[in-house]
Amino acid sequence: MISEIKEQMLLNTLVFETLGAPEKEREFKLKSLKKWGFDLIFGKKNNEETFFTSHADSKKTGDKYEEDQNSYEVTEILKELPKNKKVYAHIEMIEGRAYLCVDLREGEENIEILRLPAGEILIAFLKKHKFIHVIEALRNIGSAASLVKHHGEEGKPLPFEELPPVARRFLRDAKKIEKEMEFGRIALAYFGENKDMRARYWIQWMVPSIALFDEHISNKIDKTLAEFK
Repeated sequence: MISEIKEQMLLNTLVFETLGAPEKEREFKLKSLKKWGFDLIFGKKNNEETFFTSHADSKKTGDKYEEDQNSYEVTEILKELPKNKKVYAHIEMIEGRAYLCVDLREGEENIEILRLPAGEILIAFLKKHKFIHVIEALRNIGSAASLVKHHGEEGKPLPFEELPPVARRFLRDAKKIEKEMEFGRIALAYFGENKDMRARYWIQWMVPSIALFDEHISNKIDKTLAEFK
């Protein structure tokens, strides 16, 4: 049987949704690759000229190496994107695991330059930029990522009309970010304060995983999560 507290949570948790499919692909600048920890390289892969990536600052012009049964030769470590080419990244799910796939694109031509587990790259990126609140809230990553934050003993959630300023401010700011991302789902159960005058709450926030790789978006989400102590 469902407990009384769980039933109250089920019936009274506030849910705000920006409906639609989670964004799976987003255009990024070349500097984003560097922030994720990679250099864009022009050179030869298996003796054919192409573009590829390597861990930032790990290679220099003229280097020859083998990796994953492929041979590479570094001609140039690029400081800007080649003319007319753009960087796109998307999330691809393989046997329950999310992968970050990055493409260099010009018209119909598409060159995959990176394919690695999304969680590994994302955590390193979040740590580098000290987005601590996102790191602490991150629970899992698929096409959408689940962020969870809670404090204190659960009880009966308050209705929207009785929410304090901090909870209303969180919802207002979160919904603005959702509008920018064009997808999201916020669930908030606010239980009031404990005897030490600290807020008791439970928050679950689903956002497009690819959006978290955008420093601008992750910074906004981090600051919004920080509103709840």
